[in-house]
Amino acid sequence: MTEHSARAARATVTALAMLAVVALAGCAGEVSSVDRAEAKVTAKEKAVAAAQDDLAAASDMFCEASKTYIVALDRYGDVLNDTAPTVGDVRAAGAELVDPREDAFEGADAALEAQQGLAVAEQELADAQAQLELAQAGATDAPGDVTGTPPASTPLAPAATVDRVRLAESDFAAAQEAVTDETPLSVASEQFNSAAVGLEWAWLRLFADAGCLTDEQAVQAEAAVAAYVAALQQDLADAGYFSGAVDGVYGPETVGAVEALQEAHGLPVTGTVDNATAAALQAELLAVGGAEAQEELATTAAVQQTLKLLGFWDGPVDGAWTPALTDAVVAFQTELGVEPTGAVDAATITAFHEAIAEREESMKPTESPSPTPTPTPTEEP
Repeated sequence: MTEHSARAARATVTALAMLAVVALAGCAGEVSSVDRAEAKVTAKEKAVAAAQDDLAAASDMFCEASKTYIVALDRYGDVLNDTAPTVGDVRAAGAELVDPREDAFEGADAALEAQQGLAVAEQELADAQAQLELAQAGATDAPGDVTGTPPASTPLAPAATVDRVRLAESDFAAAQEAVTDETPLSVASEQFNSAAVGLEWAWLRLFADAGCLTDEQAVQAEAAVAAYVAALQQDLADAGYFSGAVDGVYGPETVGAVEALQEAHGLPVTGTVDNATAAALQAELLAVGGAEAQEELATTAAVQQTLKLLGFWDGPVDGAWTPALTDAVVAFQTELGVEPTGAVDAATITAFHEAIAEREESMKPTESPSPTPTPTPTEEP
């Protein structure tokens, strides 16, 4: 039995139930307006319950189909990193997403239809309850059945989330169409993976907004996303692309920083971190970290050399900061009346310069008076 047939059967059962209630009431005598109104309310309550069951089933179908599609996107978005592919593999990977995508969209359509059906059933129940109240109050003119445009239902997900999915689907289709046999493999990889990751993120947002996660799963997902975004923001800041607050929110500033990174490396500018973007960011972090490490090494070696000249350090000049070196800095600071923090701050650097200058001054040779020449005795003739 198809879903449509099942719904028709339930509607028939509901109608028969309402007639049965009216018929039973008629056995005791004349059917009153209150009896008819009560029977209608009972029937509409059953219709709402049936519509709720339909929506629950449709929602489960959508969640399962969209989950399958997201997993497929994740798998095929990384196809170029898991295999030794050709451009043909890239195109074939995209083609294998067709069935999961269609199932996900069919599930979404069914859920929307069921949701609208529930909204109509709830409205009809409210009207039936209003008719019953009027009948019980003795009104002679009760409102008729609901006609006209069905009431609008609350969407399954925010419009912005749905629009993001549609845009991501369009971008993914465009990326697929752009990959031909003449497309360089590196370009195909970047375009395909970038579009696939963007699409996966959009569907993940829809999956969450549509209520496919339990409360506990939603909390865990939000925490995981916030932690990931905060780490990304810190990495972008370390690489010089992000200057905002590290707050775990993937907002406009974070998107702009990712886009700047992508543009700097000649990658598709999407604002979403795919494999190529992540690799570019890690390369920059390694470069920055290496430069900072070299600078720190040179600075520490300079401190060791200075303390050695001043007689406060007898260890190696190797650029390694050790507890013994901290003790040497404290001893130097104490000797010169500088706050003994163990850190080389501005006051300590000034003291270094003054101490070196005094040492150089003390090492200059002093001038002594020229000796008076001794007269040479002359021989008498």
